Amino acid sequence: MLRVGIAGLGFMGMIHYLSYQKVRGAKVAAICEQDRKRLTGDWRDIKGNFGPAGEQMDLSGVATYDDLDAMLDDPAIDMVDITLPPALHADIACKALRKGKHVFCEKPMALTLSDCRRMVTAAQKAKRQLLVGHVLPLLPEYAWARKVIDEGHYGKLLGGSFRRVISDPAWLRHYWKADIVGGPMLDLHIHDAHFIRLLFGMPTAVSTTGRSRGQLAEYWTTQFRFKKNVAVTATSGTIEQQGRPFDHGFEIHLQKATLLFQFAVIGNDAKYLCPPTLLDDRGKAKRAKMPAGDPMLNAFLAELQAVTQSINSGKKNSLLGGDLARDAVAICQAQTKSLLQKKTIPLK
Repeated sequence: MLRVGIAGLGFMGMIHYLSYQKVRGAKVAAICEQDRKRLTGDWRDIKGNFGPAGEQMDLSGVATYDDLDAMLDDPAIDMVDITLPPALHADIACKALRKGKHVFCEKPMALTLSDCRRMVTAAQKAKRQLLVGHVLPLLPEYAWARKVIDEGHYGKLLGGSFRRVISDPAWLRHYWKADIVGGPMLDLHIHDAHFIRLLFGMPTAVSTTGRSRGQLAEYWTTQFRFKKNVAVTATSGTIEQQGRPFDHGFEIHLQKATLLFQFAVIGNDAKYLCPPTLLDDRGKAKRAKMPAGDPMLNAFLAELQAVTQSINSGKKNSLLGGDLARDAVAICQAQTKSLLQKKTIPLK
């Protein structure tokens, strides 16, 4: 049984906690949070842009800490699940690894490439697993697209366009602080940067245009260049108008098919604007069958099941590994640089 200590109890910490209740082979043994009210189980002030609202929780049987070092010293903890602001990820992950704990860290892995590399090195020295919470490939619609692509029945990838746009997230503190969260580039678009890296490999260059807020990208479109002949773009960022807290989708081109999908939360209504659909080379539109239930919550459950299996089996899950997560940070940093400097930025 993998005994998990959650570091940080905001919206994502709550989603992880609820998901672990359904994961075989893992249990939440401890929670560390500085808000004493939340340590008593009062989560009614927690909210996000999908999923359930916070409520009063029964934390009996769960050790509670308001000091991280005390939780890291707890011998009953096998893995630390970090759901704190990104600026804290690297230091806490490295400290947990030195204490002999495995680490599962929410995305983005860190705010800088040097911190990403430091985390990977710490895991190697400690001989412990470092996994990063890039959940997007496990969302049912994105998992379907990966499966269709990997099966190869419709030929090679020709390219794709990806979209992820939200209303300015007023519910998140420090969202627009570059040294704490990093804005929509590292909080929002990094999902698609990771997925693009997964499907197409590492870009050779990026060219980004759009709006910025200070030194942070606000809303933009990027063209990605690769050694192979593919056309890949992504649009992401925030808009000032409230009312559409979440919107994402893709159009992926293969030689003999196009894969379409768009989902949005508009007001309080979550719905497909375009259900996952395959357009084949005979002119037919085939709607993909998706599993029942909330696709977002299903994905987080699948993610934590993968994390649990990875650590319990000792066979690291490469999809959630540090290399892809580090590359996603590198891509996002190049995109921001391209936007601010108004020029194409190469990637090594």
